[in-house]
Amino acid sequence: MGTCDDGAVYSRSARWLHWSTVALLGVQIPVGLFMVRYGVATDFAAPSGVLYDGHKLLGLLILLLAAGRLAHRLARGAPPSEPSLAAWQKTMSHVTHWAIYAMLLAVPLLGWLAISYYGPFRPFGLALPVLAAENGDRAQRFFAVHRLAAYALIVLIGMHVGAALFHYVVRKDGVMRRMLPSAGQRA
Repeated sequence: MGTCDDGAVYSRSARWLHWSTVALLGVQIPVGLFMVRYGVATDFAAPSGVLYDGHKLLGLLILLLAAGRLAHRLARGAPPSEPSLAAWQKTMSHVTHWAIYAMLLAVPLLGWLAISYYGPFRPFGLALPVLAAENGDRAQRFFAVHRLAAYALIVLIGMHVGAALFHYVVRKDGVMRRMLPSAGQRA
């Protein structure tokens, strides 16, 4: 198993931010998909409210974490790309990474805005600021955009994970070790 120098991997703090985001999304995405279907199927019977409240707070936490990740990335940069990557692969990697950053900010902001159009909201009794005046029609439109953006984020994450696994399992290069140093280079 190959080793890598400190310049070839993300910093410990960047890795912590990344894997914390992964863990939160690992909860948020299934909860978001389930709560809507469960709520509609049960006419929003209990525990729909708890699921929605948890989803809202987790979304705000993801938003804060994503903003922190973006600030960290802009301030500290990223390690150099794996040298074996073709130019088009480097370009696609950069485009995908920046699109994920954008969607990690956009999806929770769209959800917060959609909820705000419904008026003041208090998940688990916690008063959160509203971003807009009440407007039910706009709330529905923004929820539709929030849902589509969430699906786009899921697709981007799938591409990201698929590419990482391709590089680790098939190419056996050092791409994965940038975020998971223990993965090493397999070839």
